[in-house]
Amino acid sequence: MQSREIVRRAIEFDHPPRLPFWQHEMESVPDDVCDIWEMDRAKAGWFFDRATWDDWGCRWARTEKNNMGQVVESPLADWSALDDYRPPEPNDPFYFERIEPELRKAGDRYVVVTSHFSLLERLHMLHGFAETMQDFYLEPRRIHRVLDMVLDFSVARFGELHRRFGEAINGVFLTDDWGTQQGIYVRRETFEEFFAPRYQRLFDAIHGFGWHVILHSCGRINTLVPRLVELGVDVLNMQQPRCYGLVEFGEQFRGKVCFLTTADIQSTLPRGNEREVREEVQQLVRHWSTLDGGLIVFNYGDPEALAVTPEITRVMFDEFGKLARYWQDVAGG
Repeated sequence: MQSREIVRRAIEFDHPPRLPFWQHEMESVPDDVCDIWEMDRAKAGWFFDRATWDDWGCRWARTEKNNMGQVVESPLADWSALDDYRPPEPNDPFYFERIEPELRKAGDRYVVVTSHFSLLERLHMLHGFAETMQDFYLEPRRIHRVLDMVLDFSVARFGELHRRFGEAINGVFLTDDWGTQQGIYVRRETFEEFFAPRYQRLFDAIHGFGWHVILHSCGRINTLVPRLVELGVDVLNMQQPRCYGLVEFGEQFRGKVCFLTTADIQSTLPRGNEREVREEVQQLVRHWSTLDGGLIVFNYGDPEALAVTPEITRVMFDEFGKLARYWQDVAGG
């Protein structure tokens, strides 16, 4: 069975023959996903390996540690700039010209195009994080106006992506970090007013193109998961399983949405204890997946930023590899 079909079956709970793997480093386990980031590259110069201006007018800078950096200058920090502000052109050929060469390398893998900073993240990059949190209450009309601008851009760009590449793409990877280590950092009423209807439109558009919706969101977003599933998320990229409550989270939500996950990137992997990593992997497979599917093994892919050794990454994948047919073995037994 082709990798593309194995991933689809895992997402749609359609009895995949084994766990799919989203990784590009280990030869000992499959490499089932072709993940294309090139649509995020900015004409102004920004990319994940270069912190400078992006096409929205945000200026990025890096800390001393190697990472993607963060926005340090926001074009809409002062609302007086809003009337004259214009977003990038979503149909600009620049954003799509590097995708076709990557598609030629995909083979039989499941193809994902990544599009970072979907709604919340782009909003606070444009206006500033603290200012955004305040202006949900003080300037809601302007917040709505900026979010509509961001949403229109995304829907138009995905429309152009579909026009150019159509069924060659299988899923879209989106990002919006919603949580602290304790919970989501806005009231549910705020989420419902500003974000739920816009996510609905965005996810409906992506589904209309025949693609899966894959959403990354860091932090303890447990209370938000049911709503995200209602709105149409097919896959949740969860990288901190201990933050959510490893066993109880899986028992609550497995079978309701597919998880794209890894051993915990903040605690388990950096500690580098082989036994602990193997035990966590076993719990993830047992409690976050089902006989019908619902789990994709993920690799964060930046061990230096996490202070994770290559050896402990190999341990994690070795254990996931041993359990790749766990449910088939259980059913057969």
